Amino acid sequence: MNSSRKEGFFRPRILELFGPNRPEFTLGGEISAGLTVGLIALPLALALGIAAVPAGIETPLPVPALGIITAVVAGSLISLLGGSRVQIGGPTAAFVPIILMIVSEHGYTGLLVATIMAGIILVLMGIARMGTIIKFIPWPVTSGFTTGIAVAIMLTQLPDFFGLGVAGPAPRDFFDKVPWLLENIGLTNPYALLLAAGCVALILIWPRLHIRLVPGPIVAMVGATVLVVLLGWDSSHGVATIGSTFGSDILPSGLPAPSVPVVSWGLLRSLVGPALTIAVLGAVESLLSAVVADGLTGERHDSNTELIAQGIANIVTPFFGGLPATGAIARTSANISSGGRTPLAGVIHALTILVVMLAASSLVAYVPMAAIAAVLVVVAVRMGEWYELSRISRMPRSDAMVLVATFVLTVVFDLVVAIQVGMVLAAVLFIKRVSETTEVSPASEAAAADHPSHSGYGKEIPQGVLVYSIVGPFLFGAAEKMESAMASVDTWPEVLILRLRLVTAMDTTGLNALKSVVERMKRHHGTVILSGLQQQPLDMLLKAGFTDVIGRENLCTNFDEALARAGAVLTGGTKG
Repeated sequence: MNSSRKEGFFRPRILELFGPNRPEFTLGGEISAGLTVGLIALPLALALGIAAVPAGIETPLPVPALGIITAVVAGSLISLLGGSRVQIGGPTAAFVPIILMIVSEHGYTGLLVATIMAGIILVLMGIARMGTIIKFIPWPVTSGFTTGIAVAIMLTQLPDFFGLGVAGPAPRDFFDKVPWLLENIGLTNPYALLLAAGCVALILIWPRLHIRLVPGPIVAMVGATVLVVLLGWDSSHGVATIGSTFGSDILPSGLPAPSVPVVSWGLLRSLVGPALTIAVLGAVESLLSAVVADGLTGERHDSNTELIAQGIANIVTPFFGGLPATGAIARTSANISSGGRTPLAGVIHALTILVVMLAASSLVAYVPMAAIAAVLVVVAVRMGEWYELSRISRMPRSDAMVLVATFVLTVVFDLVVAIQVGMVLAAVLFIKRVSETTEVSPASEAAAADHPSHSGYGKEIPQGVLVYSIVGPFLFGAAEKMESAMASVDTWPEVLILRLRLVTAMDTTGLNALKSVVERMKRHHGTVILSGLQQQPLDMLLKAGFTDVIGRENLCTNFDEALARAGAVLTGGTKG
């Protein structure tokens, strides 16, 4: 096992197949895993393409083909170029809400441009070695938008699940969609609802039957299609199918020729936020998937290479008309459990989808939309972190607030707003927590230290000298504590010693707070002495020219020096 593998700049794991450190694998095992995952990914790719782009939007390919093309092109590129041996890439449910928002506001061309922009951002993140970015996304934010996406997907699928096609297209806006659903629930098509409910039950029960040869979603979709065709429900009972919704020309007979979308400067500016959201989602989901894969295989992925591969896939796929893509946790786990150990399995998975698309393109038109909705409802149920919502009352209040805010904003508005607000809230609450750990208080004789020169214990503080200790990061959240401490001083001393040995970090606001104290002391004809500065705060003070304000002689390395300097000031030495 290669658990100590170092991060690189761009080292696709498939290159290991041609080097001396080839992983142990069998070609038969890779083919078997690739075929299995291809069959699992096929209904998901088909369903996600249909869910992401509503009927009526002008697209370069038939809507049902969009997810399939993405799985083929992006899936093969991610496997060939990625930093994980077993990652399976393609369209995922996480992108559905943001895709719906983009195509409704900017058309499908806007989506292609936003995806290319997101791909460029991902490549730049990989080049900048930001592969550890997943560590900086707070858990309440990821949990909130993941569960919010699940609810948003279910809301988009309810019209097809209940067969509400006769009511016309559902509104996209949350505040319009919910009343629309309530008003039209009486128009439910019982045959469509029966199909959808049956498909959901079959997909959920299928794993318990231990039949691994064919995935449950394939069985559900094929079974529903056969039932509709044999009983004539599409014509006699109005059950909508892919063909009746999107037309008879469903899937292309091969990979489309690449084409370049027309771009304007105004379009680019308006897509910066959505593109960044796609990039963040792609990075988080792909790296999460790679971490899960590491846990299952004992390997270690190269996160920077993975980001670059994800970026390249998202740059290339739109030229073929595809959707945003990323690593898929469920498909990657299925690949591993099926015996996949190298990128070959991922390439075979993409080829499997391509072959099925070419062989069965004429049959896809008969698949009922209720079955598609059922597949996506199950995906949404499985991706939502419902347990976290159930324990909100037991979480720290700040974490619960961030989680709920991100969840609600994702459902009610969109992912761009949710991630922006969630990250800002998380950052503000983090700063608040850090500031709460910082203490500004009068130095106590009993203060403990690990060296006599730093300790105030047993040392006489001269008359006219006031000593304050600051413990913890001195950031803008903690600077107010310094202001409050100084405001509580009744009589200004001749010398104020600020003990900073336990200040690990300082920012500009903390520096300004120190300047304010020094200026106040000067107005009262007093001197400020800083004791025990650590390297980062010292570097910041020197770079900002703070020595000209306080005087270099008033920067002391330890408390003994500070007391000696205070004595010199009191006996007539030069004041700062």
